[in-house]
Amino acid sequence: MDHAAVLSLYDRDMREGAQPDGPDARVERTGGVVRQVSSARGWNGVVWSDLDETDVDAAIAAQVAYFSGLGREFEWKVYGHDRPVDLAQRLGAAGFTAEPQETLMVAEVAELALDAEPPEGIRLLPVTDAAGVDLVADVHRQAFGTDGSRMRDQLLARLAREPDTVVATVALAGDLPVSAARMEFVPGTRFAGLWGGGTVPSWRGRGIYRALVAHRAHTAATLGYRYLQVDASTQSRPILERLGFEALTTTTPWVFVP
Repeated sequence: MDHAAVLSLYDRDMREGAQPDGPDARVERTGGVVRQVSSARGWNGVVWSDLDETDVDAAIAAQVAYFSGLGREFEWKVYGHDRPVDLAQRLGAAGFTAEPQETLMVAEVAELALDAEPPEGIRLLPVTDAAGVDLVADVHRQAFGTDGSRMRDQLLARLAREPDTVVATVALAGDLPVSAARMEFVPGTRFAGLWGGGTVPSWRGRGIYRALVAHRAHTAATLGYRYLQVDASTQSRPILERLGFEALTTTTPWVFVP
C-alpha cells in the first residue's frame, strides 16, 4: 500500500469532503475548517482544517465561540500529520482536553485475510430493529464501561432513516450478547469505516472481534468498497495488523466543554 497516497485520499474524501454521519447532522465549511453540527445527542466537531500559524488561533477561538453559542460540547479530531505542527498544543492552551490517542488503520479489502469464522457456539446476528440495537448498546456498556445511550439513539436513527449507510452486527452466545460492531458507509467514496467493535471482558481472547472484522470486510467487498478504515485502540491494533491493516497516522480527539 502506498501510505502517502491512501492518506491523501482519506483526507480528501473523508475529512475535507466529509458528509453528515446521520440524518440530524449537517456539515459546514467555514474559515479553513470543516465541521459537523448535530443535535446534542449527536457528534459535534471539527473533522478537517487547513490552517497555519497566522490563522490557527483565530480559527480555534471561532469554533469555541460557535459551539459554545449552541451550548454544545464538541471535539476537534487532530491527526498526526495535521498542520500547524503544534495544533494540539494550541488546542490545549485554549481549554481543550485530549482523550486517548488512537491509530488510523486502513486495509485494502482485496488483500485482507478473511478466513476468520466465529468460534464454536457464537452466532452473528444482523441488527435491523430496536431490539437488536438494545443488544448492541448492552455490549457497548459492558465492553467500554460507558453509557451507550447516545450510540443507541444514533444507530436507531440511521437504521430508520438511512439504512443503506450502516450495517450493525451483534455476536450471541446462545441468547447472550457478547460482542458487537458496526460499519458505516459514505456514498461516493472508496472507504467503509469500522466502528464500535467491542467484546464483553469475559469473552475476549476467543476470536470474536476478529470474526466481526472479517464479517464486515466481506460485506464491504460485496458492496464494492476498496478500503476499510478503523480508528484503532491499543487493544484492537494488534488484531487488525494480523488481519492485514496498516497504520497510516494517529488521531487524537481534543474535547471542549462549554
